Amino acid sequence: MQGEASMERRKYKRLPIDLHLEVDEVFKQDYVVIRDLNADVEVFDISKTGIGFLSEASLPLGYYFRTRINLGDGEFFHAVIQIVRAHISENDRKIYGATFVGLAPFLADKIDHYEIKLKESEAGEHTTGENTAKHDNKQ
Repeated sequence: MQGEASMERRKYKRLPIDLHLEVDEVFKQDYVVIRDLNADVEVFDISKTGIGFLSEASLPLGYYFRTRINLGDGEFFHAVIQIVRAHISENDRKIYGATFVGLAPFLADKIDHYEIKLKESEAGEHTTGENTAKHDNKQ
């Protein structure tokens, strides 16, 4: 039930993504900067409003970082992201939620294009699998 409620709250669909980032520094609006973090970040989902990611590093809530989001096939954009949620997974890794700050609509549209590419890729995999199965049955 809790999952259903959180899905209803979401404005945009979360899409799977496999993206590695390195966060060197985080900052707050009042010129507080934490440098030399060298935190490895594994992004596992993306939506038009933000990302979900894993990290072994302890990153402070409410802080921001700058990054480059690579959507593949030469599609990317630069963004400022604010860390808004964190909890610990079973294997002691931290799971974070972060929102894009001031993302221009034309950049958010790149995420729509990424979703279309994902659907086309999935459809292609299903079609290829069906064709292989038909070919195998002929022999």
